[in-house]
Amino acid sequence: MCVESDGCEIEGCSSSDEVHTLSGSMSPGLKSSPDLHPCKPGQKFRAALLRCRSPVAAAGILSFGNVLNYMDRYTVAGVLLDIQQHFQVKDSEAGLLQTVFICSFMVAAPIFGYLGDRFNRKIILSCGIFFWSAVTLSSSFITKEYYWLFVLSRGLVGIGESSYSSISPTIIGDLFTNNTRTMMLSIFYFAIPLGSGLGYILGSSAKQAAGDWHWALRVSPVMGMTAGSLILFFVPEPKRGHADQLGGRLKARTPWICDMKALAKNRSYMFTSLASAAVSFATGAFGMWIPLYLYRAQVVQNTVMPCNKEPCSSKDSAFPSPSLIFGVITCVTGFLGVLIGAGATRLCRQKTERADPLVCAVSMLGSAIFICLIFVAAKKSIVGAYFCIFIGETLLFLNWAITADILMYVVIPTRRATAVALQSFVSHILGDAGSPYLIGLISEALQKSYADSVLWQFLSLGYALMLCPFVIVLGGMFFLATAVFFLDDRDKAEKQLNQLTRSPSSVKVTN
Repeated sequence: MCVESDGCEIEGCSSSDEVHTLSGSMSPGLKSSPDLHPCKPGQKFRAALLRCRSPVAAAGILSFGNVLNYMDRYTVAGVLLDIQQHFQVKDSEAGLLQTVFICSFMVAAPIFGYLGDRFNRKIILSCGIFFWSAVTLSSSFITKEYYWLFVLSRGLVGIGESSYSSISPTIIGDLFTNNTRTMMLSIFYFAIPLGSGLGYILGSSAKQAAGDWHWALRVSPVMGMTAGSLILFFVPEPKRGHADQLGGRLKARTPWICDMKALAKNRSYMFTSLASAAVSFATGAFGMWIPLYLYRAQVVQNTVMPCNKEPCSSKDSAFPSPSLIFGVITCVTGFLGVLIGAGATRLCRQKTERADPLVCAVSMLGSAIFICLIFVAAKKSIVGAYFCIFIGETLLFLNWAITADILMYVVIPTRRATAVALQSFVSHILGDAGSPYLIGLISEALQKSYADSVLWQFLSLGYALMLCPFVIVLGGMFFLATAVFFLDDRDKAEKQLNQLTRSPSSVKVTN
C-alpha cells in the first residue's frame, strides 16, 4: 500500500513501495492510517501513471526524444538543394544553417549543464523539446525574402535541443550502472545516427509526397510535442548517484568553479572531449554535404539531370534520392556501430581495463581509411561510394556510446551534467560549429575558376571534404592519449566519490 501526497490510499502497493510524484520526488511507503481515504477515479489514473515509471521505460522515452532531436537537426540537410534553390543561396550561405545551429547549441550547453546539476532535469528537458518544436514548425512558413530569419530560426532550435543533449544522458547514468548502463547508453546514442538518418528520409519523403520541401519541417514538431509530454508524465527524476546507491549519501556538493577546475585537470575527460570534437567535425560536414556531393556525382556520371528549380527530383535517375539512401545507410550503420561498439568493448574489457578508449581509437583510424576511399570511388561508381560510406560510418559510430561511458567512469555524479555540457561545448566549437561552413567556403573558393563547370562543382566539394579524414585520424590519436590516463583518472573519481559520501564537515574534495 502506498500513499500519495494528498493522503489518498493507492491500491495494489506493498508497504515497502515508493511513490514517484509527477514532480519527480519520491516518498517511502507508509503504514495504514485512519486518516487515509480511498482514491478517487482521477487519482487512481494518476497512480497508474506513476507505476509506469520504470527505469527501462524512462530510458526508452529519452532515447525516443534523442531520435527526434537529431531527426529535426538533419531534416534540413535532407532538403538542402531545395533550400538553396528556394532562397537562391550558394554553398557557403547554405553551410551557415548548420553552423548557426551548432553555435547556439554549444553556447547554451554549459548553461543547461549548470541547471541540470541543480534543478529538476525532466522539466528542463520537456521545456526544451516544446520550444524547438514550436520554432521548427514556425520556420516552415518563412518566405524566400527572409533567409536571415530562416537562419535565425535554426539558431533558436539549437538552444532548445541543447537542453536535451546536455541533460538526458545524466538521467540514464543515474538509473543504471556497469554493463547495464553501457547497454542503455548504447541504445540512447544509437538514436543519434538513427535520428540523423530518419531526418534525411523524412526530408526527402515529405518533399516528394507533398511536392513542397516546407512540409519536411512540419512533421517532427508534432512528434516532439508528444515526446515532451511523455517525459513529463513517465520519466522519473532520480537522485544524483542513485544507481550507484549513493543518492542518499551524497552529503556535499562542490561549487561550479571547483567542478570546472576539476574537469580541466581530468586528462581522460579532456582528451576524450577533443576526440569527440574530431568526430563532430566529420559528422557535421558529412551530414550537411555528402547528399549534395553524391547528387553532383550522379550529374557528372549523367545518371541524373541538373536541378535548376525546386522541387529537385530524382525520378529520372537509376538510383533513389541520395538523401534517402544516405539516410537509410546512416540508420543501419548507426545500429551496427553501436551494437559492435558495445560488444567489442565488453569483450575487450576481459583483456584490458583500457578497453573503452582503445576500441574508440582503432575504430576512428579504420574509419579514416574508408572515408578517403569515398572520394576515389564516387568519380566512377556511386555504388562503390555508398559501400565506403557504409563501412566508414559504421566504424565512426562505434565510439559514441563508449565515449559517454568513459565520462561516467572518470567524472563523479554531482558534476556529470556539467561535464556532458562542457564536452558538448568543446566538441561543437572545435567540430561541427564550423565544419559545414568551412567545407562550403573551401568548395565555393575552388569553384571560382570554373564556376559553370558541373565537373568542377563535384570535384571542388570532394576536395573540401577530404579535410575530414585527416581530422578523424587526429581524433584517433586523442583516444590513444585517453587510454594512457584512463585508469588513473577513474581511480581519482572513485576516491572523490568516497569523500563526498562522508559528512560535510569531513569532506575535502581534491581537484
